[in-house]
Parts: sequence; structure tokens; C-alpha cells
Amino acid sequence: MRITPPDLGPAACRGLDAVLGDLLSSDGGTPGDAGTAWSDARRQLGDCPTPPAAACARGPALAALSPVTAKDGLPRELLATLCERCAPEDNPCGQAVTRALREAAARKNPPLQEATWSLEHAGSALGSACQELVRQAVGPAAVTGPALEPQLLALTEALAPTCVKTGQMPAPLLNAAAVQQAHQAPLLATLNTAGAVETKAIEPDQKSGPGDAFRAFDRDELSGVKLPMAGTETVLRLEYAPSLKYAVSFQVRATGPGTLRAHVRAPDGVGNAEAGGKAFFVDPTVCRFHGTGRWEICKPGVPLLDVDAVSVLPERPGVELKELEIIGAR
Repeated sequence: MRITPPDLGPAACRGLDAVLGDLLSSDGGTPGDAGTAWSDARRQLGDCPTPPAAACARGPALAALSPVTAKDGLPRELLATLCERCAPEDNPCGQAVTRALREAAARKNPPLQEATWSLEHAGSALGSACQELVRQAVGPAAVTGPALEPQLLALTEALAPTCVKTGQMPAPLLNAAAVQQAHQAPLLATLNTAGAVETKAIEPDQKSGPGDAFRAFDRDELSGVKLPMAGTETVLRLEYAPSLKYAVSFQVRATGPGTLRAHVRAPDGVGNAEAGGKAFFVDPTVCRFHGTGRWEICKPGVPLLDVDAVSVLPERPGVELKELEIIGAR
């Protein structure tokens, strides 16, 4: 019985890795010395709809040969076409973005211009590259906790506009990161601002925590509720069902300092896992109040979107929450 060999694709694809390898390994393998050879390679790539993995793996060498700022762009043009055609799992531009995110998280300084160019040319890997940005940077930036590495925030500001422009960035998560980081990453607040909406004070649908939590919403500034410290089962938590579509400001009257944290649903694997690990959320700090006994207004730089809950956390024992108003829209 005759065995039919597998289809290896067009001849241009089958020979592409060898052509690229010869160009990159030759002593005179620069566009100035061998412009015709580079042009021929570009034409061959143009005839290959899906380059093989071995050819895609030549991407880093092409990038090193022709930096973004180089005047001679033949290797860079070839790299751009390679990235636009390579499958997501083999895509050198998508891999470059992931590598830059890991380096930034390790306090290294990946070149921002190179990472931005790679994301813009990632082709079919754009979605997965933006997911990596969300998982490694935007999600952690939206969580209350240790400060993010400055290198990672700088890379986030450089890459996020492309993911927003192409619809690959969850708006609630982006705004949560913008609120949490504030002046640490001011560009984030400019990328996805919501339009004007009619807002008002909206009481939570459910209150969990101290049994007298209702006293913080009874419009009586003399009554109040003592706030239990974080880590106890009775932390004051105000829940919205369905989610509060917009939360634009928070008005607090308290004796003693504390913070408000929002609870915003996040994509799977991003931020903090809820009990049972079936869902994930981020918890940006949306307000720090001093607790002078007078009204204090906290207005985040951008509206928070799709808020499931707000937690009230004192910074020391004995803090009493007199009144709280959350201004937003359903």
C-alpha cells in the first residue's frame, strides 16, 4: 500500500527556515551587503501563508539585527511579516511581549519601544499577548498589596493602549488598576474613561459584618457602627446584586482612619481567587479616610465599573463608621 506523505505546505514554507538561517549566519548577511538576498527572502515569506515553527524561531535574531530605531529596515520588515503570519504558539512577537513582561516583573528593564512594536505586530498572537499583559501586570496592578515593580508599571503603560484600542482589555479591570495605581501609572486613567451618567447615592443590597451595620446608612450622623479589624469574619462588607455598573465617589463620616476597597470581578486566573477558587476578583483601594468626624469625599480618577461589593477596613481598633454614601449608577 502506498503511503501518502504529509502535506508540508507550499515550497516557499518548506525552504523558508533554511533561507533565513543562511542570511543570518553569513558573514555579509546585512541588507547593505546582500540586499537582493534579503529581498528574495521577503518575497519567499510573502508566498508562505503560515511559516513553520523553525522559521518563526528566527524572530529574535532578526530583531537583534535590525533594532526598531535602525534606518535600514529590511530585517525588521521581514520580522513584521513573520509575526503577522506565524501561529500564536510560535509567534516571535507574542513571545517577545511575554519575555518583556517577565523581565519587568524581575526588576529588569526591557526596551519599551521594542515591546510595544512587538505587540503592535503580533498578528494572531495579539489576543494571547494581551491576556499575558492582563495576567502578569494589569491584574496585579488592580490588587491592594505590595507596590508593583516600577519597570512593570512602565511596561503596562506602554502596552495597554494597544490592547485597549483592539478591544483586548477588560474595562472594569483596567479602571480598577488605574484607581489602585493612581499617580504611579497616570496614563491608565486616560485609556478607558466612561461617559457621563446620572448618579446618586445607592444603598447596598446586602450588608454583612456587624449586626448594627445598618447604622452607617440610617442618615443619622450621631449613630454609627464600630468597625472590626481586618482578618475577622465580621468585616463590614456591602454587596450589590446585580453589580453596581458605575461607582464614581465615596462619602465617609468616621472617627478614626480606614480604607474602602472595591470588589471587582476579574477574568479567570487574574487577581485573587474567591473561596473555592471558582471565580477571581481584584480589590483596589478606592478611598483612604482620616476619620476626623467630618464628611470626607473620595473621588477616584476614573469610575469603577461592575462593582460587586465594597469592604470597610479600619486602620486601628476602635474606629467607628458614622455614615457612608456610595455614589454611582445601576
